[in-house]
Amino acid sequence: MTKIKRKKLKVRNFILFLLIIGALLFGGYYLFFKSGVSISNPKEIFFLASNQDKVVAYLDETIEGTIELSRGTKVNAHLKKIVEKDEKNYILIEVDGKEYYIDKEVLVASQEKVVLEKDIYVRTAQNLYSESKNGKLLTLVNKGEKLEVIGFDKINENGKVNMYKVKSGENEGYIYEKYVLSNEELANLPYDQDGIYKIHQERTNSIGGGNALNLDYYPVEKPKFSDNIMPNKVYALYLNCGSNVINNVDAYIELAKQSKINAFVVDIKDNKMPAYDSEVMKKYSPSNAEHAFNTVEEYKKAISKIKEAGFYVIGRITAFKDEYFAQDHKEYALLNKKTGELFIHSGTYWPSPYQREVWEFNVELAKEAVKLFGFNEIQFDYVRFPDRTVALENSGTIDFKNIYNEEKVQAIQRFLMYATDEIHQLNAYVSADVFGESAHTYVTAYGQYWPAISNVVDVISGMPYPDHFNKYEYGFTVPVWSVPYDILNYWGKNFVAKRQEEIPTPAIVRTWIQTYDTIREPYLTYGAKEVENQIRGLYDASLTGGYMTWNSGSNIEKYRSQLAAYSKEY
Repeated sequence: MTKIKRKKLKVRNFILFLLIIGALLFGGYYLFFKSGVSISNPKEIFFLASNQDKVVAYLDETIEGTIELSRGTKVNAHLKKIVEKDEKNYILIEVDGKEYYIDKEVLVASQEKVVLEKDIYVRTAQNLYSESKNGKLLTLVNKGEKLEVIGFDKINENGKVNMYKVKSGENEGYIYEKYVLSNEELANLPYDQDGIYKIHQERTNSIGGGNALNLDYYPVEKPKFSDNIMPNKVYALYLNCGSNVINNVDAYIELAKQSKINAFVVDIKDNKMPAYDSEVMKKYSPSNAEHAFNTVEEYKKAISKIKEAGFYVIGRITAFKDEYFAQDHKEYALLNKKTGELFIHSGTYWPSPYQREVWEFNVELAKEAVKLFGFNEIQFDYVRFPDRTVALENSGTIDFKNIYNEEKVQAIQRFLMYATDEIHQLNAYVSADVFGESAHTYVTAYGQYWPAISNVVDVISGMPYPDHFNKYEYGFTVPVWSVPYDILNYWGKNFVAKRQEEIPTPAIVRTWIQTYDTIREPYLTYGAKEVENQIRGLYDASLTGGYMTWNSGSNIEKYRSQLAAYSKEY
């Protein structure tokens, strides 16, 4: 063989060698890089992807024994250690020092790619958020609606998405994972349709508040914050936000220390009584800020004293009875259709519970108060529509600004879902005040229905003031406020206790008690005995979450006269 031929042969062999190397490289590229996996390093960092919260991993190269790993888990992948089985390729991975085999298709190069869902379905009607963290609400998406998944905010340790970024029509926004399902049929079904749901299904829209069957009864995880421990029994004095009360907080603290009182309810915003010159009020309702009873510094000093003394502190906000907000935003308030002016009820104006801007104001105010003053809990009062308006509604007098064609009871429950979702992020609890009537077996005309509210919030607080019942309520033969033990015990046993059993995740029951003298004939003085009788009536009905004292003037001398009742352990 000539030198020239040998040289040509060497060149051909070299070219053949290059082609083989190229083929191997291309095959590796096709095998791994197509799925986002590179072989530039035989051991690389990847993340587990799935359309569910868990991913199946195999215990060894037999690809038989399995274990579940959370979606989004960060793993080290040995890209050259591959097992082929049933036309699939399984790659060796390391997680927390342990080795498993995983289908190569679930490995992705970045955590932004770990969610593989394309479509999800709304199981509980909710408003989309414009962003994942700002609390701003967009359009309502209804039960069963299909949403296109276009992203997410974060993956929790258990592999669940916190919030999906979705597209609904022309709207793009965020929705919590707990309100959606991947199965359309299941999303359209009510929770426990043959059990709990059947109880509520029978309670129809009899007096204008809505249908119990159109509400949500899914179990709700009630939090227990390690850095914010709620007492098992909360015994609370109520303090309004008047300057004479806030600037005299030391006296209330000293009084409480002489008793079993372990908490205070303090107003953040009552109708026509804003507690402090809030930045949130300045943004959403300047009139509230202008009429503030205290400066931020004065108010903070008082709350700090209460907390430093070791008391649990609850901030009270009247949500949908707010004259100043209604004046600032006529477009979000109830209107009188006949006059075109703001609707007046009980001597004041009312923002519409249907309007999401009203929701945002109250919740942003709550969040500000938790951040500034360290409230352990936010309590929403007047979470309802005006009462005793059926005749006016039937005559078409009131414009409720019902933009989503919701029932009253739906709007109230959905507001409280939104409020708890937002406030829980700050490790604070949420409670709601309701009329005693809401524990009856119908939806009230003003949109309160005990089971729908109790299932959502952390604490539910009935207001069964003896002198607010009908004089001979429930067949009593004497004025019910003359027998405070009997009336509260009857109400608790026959209504509240039964409603609590009709939902999967009932709230703690902590009840408001009457600590003022009766306002109806026969006029009676409520001293320590009458206060104690109310509390014992509740506790004997198994409503043992505690009590709160309602005296709108926060009269310290009245509280002092009742000290014996507050000094007992119930």
